[in-house]
Amino acid sequence: MAINRKTLKNNSSKISALIITFNEINHIVEALDSISFADEIIVIDSFSSDGTLELLQKRKDVLVKTKKFKNFADQRNFALAQANYDWVLFIDADERITKPLKEEILKIVNTNSEVSGFKVRRKHFFKNKPINFSGYQTDTTYRLFRNGHVHYDTKRIVHEQPIIDGKSDLLKNIMPHYSFSDYQSLKQKMMTYGHLKALELFSKGKQTNTVLYVIKAGYKFFYNYVIRLGFLDGKEGFIICYLNALSVYYRHKELKRLSGDFTK
Repeated sequence: MAINRKTLKNNSSKISALIITFNEINHIVEALDSISFADEIIVIDSFSSDGTLELLQKRKDVLVKTKKFKNFADQRNFALAQANYDWVLFIDADERITKPLKEEILKIVNTNSEVSGFKVRRKHFFKNKPINFSGYQTDTTYRLFRNGHVHYDTKRIVHEQPIIDGKSDLLKNIMPHYSFSDYQSLKQKMMTYGHLKALELFSKGKQTNTVLYVIKAGYKFFYNYVIRLGFLDGKEGFIICYLNALSVYYRHKELKRLSGDFTK
């Protein structure tokens, strides 16, 4: 969808908040409440089956659109095309905008900032326990953009990366990320990431090797659990590091399946 620059100019201090969802019934209300300061809230749902879509459709403060999920980059680019205002705030359903972060964002959009994209530091939680290590202590992600100055790289279909036209900066305040609710949901998330990464590698003609991926998975666990101090996060740290490593090996299995090669 083409960006109407005249409309954006007339609404240069307004925010379009965007969320993509699939089965987020346990998170979506708190996520929406945390972005209630936005001038519009648009949710792109991938036909949730847990009541998320029905809940969203009952809210008068939310514009809901449905789109079959292809990959994360595709879904985010579609969401960006729906935004009507000059600033875009992207959050996931398991993320929250705190009051200090809200005030920082509002200050930015009401000044003549020359920055086109802002990263934010994320603080991860397993249920309600903060995760201080396990490879997540330096996690940052882009969440605030000038509309028309960003799109997502379609070659990166998982752990998607925005391509930003202009300068970037880092927000001062931290965003809570309730990304790990329990073992099963985290395992499913890691398997989904592994599958999508395999699709990405397959599209590039990459091959796989069992021995290599066993080594990669083992190193992934060792690096996050030992080098990046995951053991200090207790049993939650072990679970996170183990499932991250399992995702690497699952990527190999999926790539082998896609290649039709069961000999390696």
